[in-house]
Amino acid sequence: MARPPGPLLLLLLSLGFLVHLAAAGRPCGPAGLPRDTVLGHLGANITLTCQDEVPANTTVLWQVEEQGAAGNWGRQLAEGNTLLLRQLRYKDSGHYSCSVGSHLLRSLRLLVAAPLCLAEPPETPQVSCYRRSHDKDVLCEWPQKRKPSPGTQAVLWLKRRFVAENATEQRCHYLSKARKFICRLKVPPDTDDIKHLVVSTCVSNSAGGSAGKDKIITLRSVSVRPDPPVNVTVQALEKAPQRLQVNWSYPASWDPRFYWLHFQVRYRPEPAPTFMEVDQVTTTWLDIRDAWRGTRHVVQVRAKDEFGHGMWSEWSQEAVGTPWTDPWELTSEMEPFSSQVPTEDGTSGVTLSPRLFEEDDANGAGGSVMEASTHPVASPYTFLVTGGSLLLGIALFVGIVVRYRQMWWTNGQETTKPEGEGQHMLVPLSLPQPALSHTPLLSHPAPSAPGVLHITQADYSSSGQ
Repeated sequence: MARPPGPLLLLLLSLGFLVHLAAAGRPCGPAGLPRDTVLGHLGANITLTCQDEVPANTTVLWQVEEQGAAGNWGRQLAEGNTLLLRQLRYKDSGHYSCSVGSHLLRSLRLLVAAPLCLAEPPETPQVSCYRRSHDKDVLCEWPQKRKPSPGTQAVLWLKRRFVAENATEQRCHYLSKARKFICRLKVPPDTDDIKHLVVSTCVSNSAGGSAGKDKIITLRSVSVRPDPPVNVTVQALEKAPQRLQVNWSYPASWDPRFYWLHFQVRYRPEPAPTFMEVDQVTTTWLDIRDAWRGTRHVVQVRAKDEFGHGMWSEWSQEAVGTPWTDPWELTSEMEPFSSQVPTEDGTSGVTLSPRLFEEDDANGAGGSVMEASTHPVASPYTFLVTGGSLLLGIALFVGIVVRYRQMWWTNGQETTKPEGEGQHMLVPLSLPQPALSHTPLLSHPAPSAPGVLHITQADYSSSGQ
């Protein structure tokens, strides 16, 4: 035979049951429609039931209330405990009643609406609670995958755990841009930071209700999640085609005099699908040094408590900016023309900007046409190539002139030398010693070969003396 539970066990079971009741949320049912209101789809069939059980040998009569000139009156429809209405129309909406004789059993109101206008059961709340700063109220929120139907209501109940007291009811608001419900907790002033609180939620509409799982929190354990940074701007730096200056401000809900925030910045050039991130930014600005030249970038910033506690904030709104671009490069890239284009006859012509043919006026309605040759437009690279070629041609010309002048001077020097200068005399190394005589050896010297100098004996003797 089983032994009956002792008093201590019964007490624990009773206490657990009371705790369960205290932690349970409020009933979560359909909202916005009375109890005896029925919704019907346009063009569909619907069955109205009078009662679950009807006594035997009784006749149930259905009728619909219609409005006429003499007032409201009932039009009889059919007999039976159920009433089948086929292919509903808008005019089928109204008050239906069933009765036995003169005794009214039930009255129903039928509303006929298009299928797209009918509400769907709401999503189950997945609640998370946080503080926007260390000294702010606690906020609880949950996301929504789809937009709630009109008339949807969200309610939050808050009470202290293990305390037999009524829960305080608080309305929640839907943020369409963020697609979430958010509620502000009204915590009693005398609540201790370590005391447990029970948070219950309910979302309801005309199609039904959905209750979220109870969440138990303490004020000390609630995470800190700041609001996203504001006033995010992206600026180009002059003569820096790969740099961008990003600036932002603290959110209004965070006071930097007591606690600071650390930031994370992410950015991407618009053609790229993924972001590049920079962590542990302690200032309210960042210098991006690897931006793409001439490309617009998307930048976002988020914040977190400086000690690393809590959660990251949501990303800020997107800010865009383009690095600095050389005006000459911008003109050559943006103009829909080229400085040199081939023509039909095979030569190259100059295509000018359409702006060269317009004259600014006060009304901005166009102007006179100017000659294309009055304002030639050329790329800076054309000037560089032309200047370099000109300098190279001048240097080559100067070199050729100097070379020809040097050769001309050398030839002139050789032409002005006297005859025989630079030629060698043919002088014999030794001559025979004949007897001295005053008679010349030759009275008439033989003609000499051109370019050979003949020396007589007299001359030889005189030169020897």
